[in-house]
Amino acid sequence: MSFEKIFNQYARDEVKRSILSKNASDVEQALNRAGKRTLDDFMALISPAAAGYLEEMAVRSHRISQKRFGKTLQMYVPLYLSNECQNICTYCGFSFDNKIPRRTLTDEEILKEVAAIKAMGYDHVLLVTGEANKTVGVNYLANAISLVRPFFSNISIEVQPLDQDEYEYLVSLGLYSVLVYQETYHRENYSDYHTKGKKSNFSYRLETPERLGRAGVHKIGIGVLIGLEDWRTDSFFCALHLDYLEKNFWQTKYSISFPRLRPHASPLAILPEERGNSLSTNFMTDKELTQLICAYRILDEEVELSLSTRESPKFRDNIIKLGITSVSAGSKTNPGGYAMEEATLEQFEIHDDRSAQEVAAMIRRQGYEAVWKDWEKTFQIQNSKLQIEKQYSK
Repeated sequence: MSFEKIFNQYARDEVKRSILSKNASDVEQALNRAGKRTLDDFMALISPAAAGYLEEMAVRSHRISQKRFGKTLQMYVPLYLSNECQNICTYCGFSFDNKIPRRTLTDEEILKEVAAIKAMGYDHVLLVTGEANKTVGVNYLANAISLVRPFFSNISIEVQPLDQDEYEYLVSLGLYSVLVYQETYHRENYSDYHTKGKKSNFSYRLETPERLGRAGVHKIGIGVLIGLEDWRTDSFFCALHLDYLEKNFWQTKYSISFPRLRPHASPLAILPEERGNSLSTNFMTDKELTQLICAYRILDEEVELSLSTRESPKFRDNIIKLGITSVSAGSKTNPGGYAMEEATLEQFEIHDDRSAQEVAAMIRRQGYEAVWKDWEKTFQIQNSKLQIEKQYSK
């Protein structure tokens, strides 16, 4: 059964009512459950009733994270290849109707960006483009991956959704992971934010992680854009999606990201209250984001949790011990942002503008190790060494 068929079995209003109806007893039951938590437990952990249990959730999340991931934090950086886009999205600075200078990097310009990123210490890069199939379609992406592959151990992409055979082709060239966010699981309101372009096809985007799983992509990243709709309800559907993927594509690794709306240059931006929604419903406080991160970690010990430079330095410094496993640092969200003098406008304003080395130093001060490439391979090496040591100690 496809995820969309499962998704269609849930009425959004009923899910929201169920979350809001959870009480202290439900939260305690979720926290004290032996073994793997259920999606109903997740509802309790993201409910308003769980706010009073945040300290206990944080302690448990910290312990689970250290048990599974140790005192390490993976570092990654986005490399924006293009800001050309054929979609009209009300929350994005790259939106087609936003009259900004457009740029797609040439091979020479990509290599200049790569040199600047390598000088920062990175061995894991995230290639990002707008969604413009004619300009930055599969051929452009294939060339870009082949171009940067000699310089990085791991290559991820965040681009327009593709077909399965296209993902298979990119995997053969060295693609490691793909990030694709549904933005919101509110089918009825989805078109309010995506008014033109291929991204306006809710079902095609919803099916993308399944195509990725069938294509054999090593790691898939999913998430929602927090601030568009009720974050609790959207987060439940994201957790439902994760549960489906882990059961059906169990060989694949997964990550969850927590992007919150940020200011950007587009005059088309629609704030939640302008749609007639209550800002108090869609706005998420730092405390609530902490609750959500801890809830995901308690629900799923294996999933990687990522936090970008959209968040403030203070928040990022305080959250890394509570479940986060990867962070970006020193990020630029515009093509040519690292090495070129005439860089274009950024996709959105970052909040943490510290350099990668400054963030790495912060991580070390907290007793953690900054890992500059995908850490699963690092753990594989460590585990191999442990097995050898055990063998020779017998």
